[in-house]
Amino acid sequence: MQLLTRLCLRFVQTCLPNAMLLAIGLTLVVFVLGLTVEGQSAYVMLNGWGDGFSNLYKFAMQMSLILLTGFVIAKSPSVGRMIDRLAEVPNNPAQAAGLIAVVSMVTFYINWGFGMIVGAFLAREMGRRVKGLHFPLAVAAAYSGEIIRGTTASIPLLMASEGNFMQDVVGVVPITETLYSWWNILLSLMLLVLLYVVYTRVRPDVDEIKQFQGEALDNEVEAVDTRDMPWAEKLEHYRLPNILLALLPLGYLVINFHELGFTLSLNLVILIFLTIGLLLQPSPASFGMAIKEGVRSCRGIIMQFPLYAGIAGMVKTSGLADSLAMWFVEIANVHTFPILTFISAGLINIMIPSGGGQWAIQGPIMLEAAKAIGADIPQTIMAFTWGDAWTNQMQPFWALPLLGVAGLSARDIMGYCVMWTLICGVTIMSVFVLLSAM
Repeated sequence: MQLLTRLCLRFVQTCLPNAMLLAIGLTLVVFVLGLTVEGQSAYVMLNGWGDGFSNLYKFAMQMSLILLTGFVIAKSPSVGRMIDRLAEVPNNPAQAAGLIAVVSMVTFYINWGFGMIVGAFLAREMGRRVKGLHFPLAVAAAYSGEIIRGTTASIPLLMASEGNFMQDVVGVVPITETLYSWWNILLSLMLLVLLYVVYTRVRPDVDEIKQFQGEALDNEVEAVDTRDMPWAEKLEHYRLPNILLALLPLGYLVINFHELGFTLSLNLVILIFLTIGLLLQPSPASFGMAIKEGVRSCRGIIMQFPLYAGIAGMVKTSGLADSLAMWFVEIANVHTFPILTFISAGLINIMIPSGGGQWAIQGPIMLEAAKAIGADIPQTIMAFTWGDAWTNQMQPFWALPLLGVAGLSARDIMGYCVMWTLICGVTIMSVFVLLSAM
């Protein structure tokens, strides 16, 4: 474990550029591959990049709002006290890293945005309190929980929906056969245990340890003397305006869940976070201060998400995704198909780190092929879903919000994440090998 960790750290620290440079480099690589491998013209590639660049504007705004509203919740006095209590539990760095990993995976299972924020703030507080805890390791443990596919996993939820774009090929595939199948639940529990074991076993050398140097979470709101303030200014420090505003999203959520059932989307998650944040923050003034602090954490999202959208546009326009997927299809049989689906999804995910966008391009190819050769459809769907999650672990795209809160760069944590990528990849593939043999 220690040898693998050191090799991964040395590789990343030597070879991995920062997240912005990585996005630029990947853009150039895909552009050249489109010209050479697919034989496309520069005109086609430039058009693909330009047409795709704006495709994630809405998604980038949604991610920014999830981050901001999550930040508001994490900066509230009650959540601050909860994080304080969790930070008091571990007695040594190994226990701290393991607890961060477990809490992170559990909260990621509930929701991506919630897990990202809770994990980042817990890592910060653990890093401040636990002597000898290597802060980049703590943040890597917080991010590694993102591997889990939980209640809002978009691909199996889409395939379980009436009218999905592949219904005429494979029908509606209920989540009891995919996300909540016995084997997928078992795999999720295995990864939870394995994540804890991995991060409690990694021990950096004493001279490598970087303790968290930031300030403590200041979640307490100072009392403000409002006696001499004009009435309009006094309102900024009362809870009532927050409560009144929270009634709007709360009412909408009640109506929505009553009519449609408890289904979650990014927009609903934002409204849930907004409602909770308004109710937990004691005044509009404290709410505004939390938003002001959180905005700084959105910098990577605002610029890099459109760059990856441009990359996805080139991949789609050039046919690179189709070619790679078809190559795997041609060498697969009924037993190896889920494993090759997992690997191909992981590779293409590096270029198209949006699961839904990747599924729209690659999903039809994989499902048509699975049906043609008689491969298990639910296993194919989940193999793709896990493959999309797998290489997220070494793709800075999804780590940007957490890194923004932690104040680190991708290079600081990616060595540990590459190690976890290798370990969890072998584990997931082993499960699909066993399933194919049953």
